[in-house]
Amino acid sequence: MPKISKHTAQFDDYGPVESWHEEVGGHAVEFVTFKVDIDSTPMLKGLPGDQCTCPHWGYVLSGRVTFTLGGVEETYEPGDAFYVPPGHLQRADAGTEYLQFSPAEEMAVVEAQIMKNM
Repeated sequence: MPKISKHTAQFDDYGPVESWHEEVGGHAVEFVTFKVDIDSTPMLKGLPGDQCTCPHWGYVLSGRVTFTLGGVEETYEPGDAFYVPPGHLQRADAGTEYLQFSPAEEMAVVEAQIMKNM
């Protein structure tokens, strides 16, 4: 069985966001840390509905992350597990860290658009 940690995962520093990530069995596993307050809305432009098209399951380790789906906001804090379906937006406070699981192929499409918009 695979094991992933920050010590073994691939690390990328995107400036305002740090990511430790690996793909396992068709799933993207990612530890994400936000160095500054982030509103993902501008980075998702060009995706259908200008929203994230990938579902995510995760667990908040520190800080606060807010997902918006259909105009409804849900905020998660340390100790909260979450599932967010496709069609969402995200905001995170500086200092937020979470562990996230996503379908790898769908996540790759979203990541490519984010990189294009950065």
